[in-house]
Amino acid sequence: MLTSIKGRSAVVTGGSKGIGRGIANVFGAQGAKVLVAARNLEGAEAAAADINSNGGTASACSTDVADWDDVRKMADTAAERHGGIDILCANAGIFPAAKLEEMTPEQWDEVLGTNLKGCFLSIKACIPYLKKSDQGRIIITSSITGPITGFPGWTHYAASKSGQLGFMRTASIELAKYGITVNSVLPGNIKTEGLDGLGEDYLATMAASIPLKKLGTVEDIGNAALFFASREAAYITGQSIVVDGGQTLPESLEALEEA
Repeated sequence: MLTSIKGRSAVVTGGSKGIGRGIANVFGAQGAKVLVAARNLEGAEAAAADINSNGGTASACSTDVADWDDVRKMADTAAERHGGIDILCANAGIFPAAKLEEMTPEQWDEVLGTNLKGCFLSIKACIPYLKKSDQGRIIITSSITGPITGFPGWTHYAASKSGQLGFMRTASIELAKYGITVNSVLPGNIKTEGLDGLGEDYLATMAASIPLKKLGTVEDIGNAALFFASREAAYITGQSIVVDGGQTLPESLEALEEA
C-alpha cells in the first residue's frame, strides 16, 4: 500500500476532460487537494465539482499552458488555495490531425506550443513552490506516439511527446538537488470521451491490436501518476512508464494471432 497523499497539494493541467480528468479524480479520491487547470473554465469547474461531490477537495482555474502569465497565475492560485504545491501533473495537450504535406507552420507551432512549451512553462512556474515541499513531484503525460510509435497525421504531436522525454531527463538532473523528482507516463490507447464518436467497430479494431484486448481507462493513467507522486517512488526520477496494455510489444498482428 502506498503512503497516503492526503492533504498534499496537486495541480493537474488539462484536467477538465480525458486523461487529465482521470488523473484529477484519482488524486482527489486519495485525499489530495487538487487544482484543476484548463483553458475551459466551465469544464474545469465541473471536474472539480465531481471531486468535491465524492468527498474530495478541489477547485478550478482557467489556464492556457502556452501563456507564461497564465501558468504563473495558476501556480500562485494553487499555493494560495492549498498552502503550496507538492505535485504537478503536466498533462495538458492537444492532438489535431494534419498530414505533413498539408500541415501549416501555424499548426505545428500550436501543438508544440501547448504540448512541449506548455509543459516547460507549467513546470517552471511551479518550481518555486515545489522546492518548498518535502515531497516535490512532477509527472508528465507523454505518449507512446513519438517516443515509441508513429501515426500518420501526428508528426507535430509525436515531436512534442518525444521532446517532453528529452526535457524530462535534463530537468530531473537539475531539480534533483531540491528533492524534486520528474517522471513521465506514456499512455497507449485510452478510452476517453474523444473516442465516443468513432463507433464500436472502430474501438473493437483498436482493442484487437492490444495483447490485453481492451483499451485502457483514464484511471489506469491516474494510478500510474499516483505511484510516481508517492513517497515510495522517492528514488525514481527521469524515468517513464508505458501504460498501454502491451500494445507496443508485438512486432506484428501475426504475433498476436500466434499467441
